[in-house]
Amino acid sequence: MMARGWESKSVEAQQEESASRNDAGKRHLTREEAARLRERESLRLSVQNVKQQLERGDDRRRNMLMEALTDLERKMRDLES
Repeated sequence: MMARGWESKSVEAQQEESASRNDAGKRHLTREEAARLRERESLRLSVQNVKQQLERGDDRRRNMLMEALTDLERKMRDLES
């Protein structure tokens, strides 16, 4: 029974050590950096969505989608600068 307890503690210690090693390589983001990263990812996904809709060839909405794509790409450039 004691061997199991020691074994569990050893596994727990190994897991903690592994987690701390993983965290050591990662830089913690400030709130502003995290918000900017979320916004960039949201814009990237929106651009991807608009491009997919354009590929489907919906001619009725093509102008609107092109304007949306131009606007999203502008926002992404502004975010990068």
